[in-house]
Amino acid sequence: MLRLEGVVKSFGDRRAVDQISLVVPNGQLLGVIGRSGSGKSTLLRMINRLGDPTAGRIFYADTDVTALHGRALRQWRARCAMIFQQFNLSGRLDVLTNVMMGRSFHVPLGRALLNMWTDEEKALGLSALEGLDMARLAGQRADTLSGGQQQRVAIARALVQKPDIILADEPIASLDPRNTQVVMDALQHINRHFGITVICNLHSLDLARKYCDRLVGLAAGKLVFDGAPAALTDHVARELYGLESAEVLGKQGAPELDPGAQPGLALAGR
Repeated sequence: MLRLEGVVKSFGDRRAVDQISLVVPNGQLLGVIGRSGSGKSTLLRMINRLGDPTAGRIFYADTDVTALHGRALRQWRARCAMIFQQFNLSGRLDVLTNVMMGRSFHVPLGRALLNMWTDEEKALGLSALEGLDMARLAGQRADTLSGGQQQRVAIARALVQKPDIILADEPIASLDPRNTQVVMDALQHINRHFGITVICNLHSLDLARKYCDRLVGLAAGKLVFDGAPAALTDHVARELYGLESAEVLGKQGAPELDPGAQPGLALAGR
């Protein structure tokens, strides 16, 4: 269970995150919603400890995440994988090598830098790619892929960490509707099939309602909504988004895909 207690992040006089307390049970698919600048990305980065809270504490089970340093912090980042809006792949490296970087948390740094992976580790990476319908592109350079394909590679990289939590920071912001559905289907399947907690920042309320078990809404860094997707009425959404609400109230749904096009996820060893 992930627990945030009075978490604050200040930049000078401005509070990007303001006294947020939150409990996330294991295995939940939690959507974090709110307009741009509401503090969504800052919140996720603090959970992963890519940024440190100005005040407050973050716990996972009995571990005080905010107190971790050195090797213990590296181990936490292995358990709490991050998926970014801009994929964060190395374009000149092939797909499988990018995926294997997720295993770098579990092996000596020198072996990771030299790309010295065991057959078992490579099989794990290929299994993750296969589950995302990407194994056929394992030897292709990452910078030759489409945006949706690159995001699936980033998801496979997160999976090979064998994390307890996946944090997805606007993972579909730069994708077309078809790839949006593929990526969201993948994240939902990972959550349901492997029991991995997924916390996903989303802008589209239509997608948030469709995929998430629970939604939390941020406005000006404050937690202003916490409940089931069905409880997020249009009135509440307008309070969250203001003039942006017309853009996000059910008008960005992705079209349904042919069933044969949807990835059947399967990760060995999980």
